[in-house]
Amino acid sequence: MDYDTAYGRVQQLKKFYKNLVWFGIVTAIIIGNNWLDNGFHHRFFGGRLLLAIWAIILIIKAFSLFVLDDKWEKEILEKELKKTKESVDF
Repeated sequence: MDYDTAYGRVQQLKKFYKNLVWFGIVTAIIIGNNWLDNGFHHRFFGGRLLLAIWAIILIIKAFSLFVLDDKWEKEILEKELKKTKESVDF
């Protein structure tokens, strides 16, 4: 992995972890506020919809960062290149 690729990956990981920390802070605030206001009664639009959407986005980002990383992409690219190599007849 060259420097530019590694630097880009580190920046993506940094953004992901910052987003994860903010998600935790906002989740604690929303759930704490709902708990203080209503006890344990559930309200659907009391911020939980926002948290659910945000969680889905974080899951997709985590999947693309940790599962579909550069190594996976390189392996698939090499596999596809091997498939398309055909001899050229003149």
